[in-house]
Amino acid sequence: MAHRVIHWFRRDLRITDNTALNAACATGAEVIPVYVASDWHGSHRWTGPVRQEFLCGCLRSLDGNLRTIEGRLVVRRGRAEEELAGLIRESGASAVYFNRDPDPFGKSTEERVERVCREMGAEAHGFKDHFIHEPDEVRTGTGGPFRVYTPYGKVWRSLDKAAPGPKPGPLKTPEVASLPLPDLSSWGLQPSGASLPEAGERAARERLRKSLQGPLRRYGEDRNSPSGQSTSRLSQDLRFGLVSIREVYAKTVAASVAATNAERASYDKFIGELAWREFYASILATWPEVLELEFNPQWRGMPWSEADERFERWTRGETGFPIVDAGMRELLATGFMHNRVRMIVAMFLTKDLQIDWRHGEAYFMRQLVDGEIGSNNGGWQWSAGTGADAAPYFRIQNPWTQTKRYDPDGEYIKTWVPELKNVPGPVLATEPAPGLRVAPKYPLPMVRHSEERDRTLEMFAAHKGRVAQTE
Repeated sequence: MAHRVIHWFRRDLRITDNTALNAACATGAEVIPVYVASDWHGSHRWTGPVRQEFLCGCLRSLDGNLRTIEGRLVVRRGRAEEELAGLIRESGASAVYFNRDPDPFGKSTEERVERVCREMGAEAHGFKDHFIHEPDEVRTGTGGPFRVYTPYGKVWRSLDKAAPGPKPGPLKTPEVASLPLPDLSSWGLQPSGASLPEAGERAARERLRKSLQGPLRRYGEDRNSPSGQSTSRLSQDLRFGLVSIREVYAKTVAASVAATNAERASYDKFIGELAWREFYASILATWPEVLELEFNPQWRGMPWSEADERFERWTRGETGFPIVDAGMRELLATGFMHNRVRMIVAMFLTKDLQIDWRHGEAYFMRQLVDGEIGSNNGGWQWSAGTGADAAPYFRIQNPWTQTKRYDPDGEYIKTWVPELKNVPGPVLATEPAPGLRVAPKYPLPMVRHSEERDRTLEMFAAHKGRVAQTE
């Protein structure tokens, strides 16, 4: 039998600059590319139809790309360690190559796969690919993890960055049994109806090209403006590995060489956001309990409210706060929300409604096409005032003043809340008097911001006092 190895696709759904795939090809063996689809069915805490629909598109594109290099995507379904063990037995493969996953669930799966490989006498080779610098590479002077972004970011920038790798040569994939490519029915899901970006490696690289030539040139000035495209819109591409983080970094640096000083500062600001993504991944890797508990132990046991009808109104974009409703409706319509608005709606849920951040975190993970578990958790805990490098609990964003600052003409709001299309921008940025609506047929504001701000400050202060008494 010919020498064969397996490349296990996970969050690296591309063939260009794929570290593990290139390593598998370098062995000279026939390469069996496999994707193991999860076997859950129905509702799921951490994902939903939007992201699964995008995933299906990515897998179709990946299969097509693999066929251009004499390969094809083999699909299995179930627990990764069991399906890979079966594929090893069927094919006689001597090794499994994969890129390491950044979250706790992925890591535990890797451990089970490695154990099965050892038991079967096959090699297991894991590679760094999802990040420029993995969590254990960015350390304090004493070798420990960072809890604050600014010093983390300085060290992250100082480290050498690997250059992008090539596209692999022919895979010569042998004939092995495969399931059909999955669709939403594979998980018992129905289409979300959301308007999603085009899936696949080619589309992702085109988005990178356009963002470097367009919005990233003014990223420093425009990135907080939610109207139009003021950001890269690469988040889902990095989430699924449709383009490598090394390529994104290298092409951003290259673009800055011929840029003006202002453009260079914008490109640099964008690179800082790439570092933020890896900072939050480091927090999750070092303290995985943040998925259940507040990162700052001082705020554990806070008397947050549970999800109720107010939470449901928030999810539907019917709060009576235009900027909040615009963000939530954008999320439902596209699976995406501008980052500034993510902060506004998250702080509204936690600080104006005092609802547990964990409910918002899970809802975002079910709705976002770019749902990255570390970044999502970090963003929610930042907004709640409980996380790493978080906004202090007493810094509570006012949705009305946020609107005045970042959407003064109401362009973003009117895009997603059509019943407000004829309302002047200044009105959308001004809290109406009690009992008055921003516009006819638009909901009354659920709460008075100033009153809820005081209530939240009292809740935090009281909890802080209780903690102090027990120390």
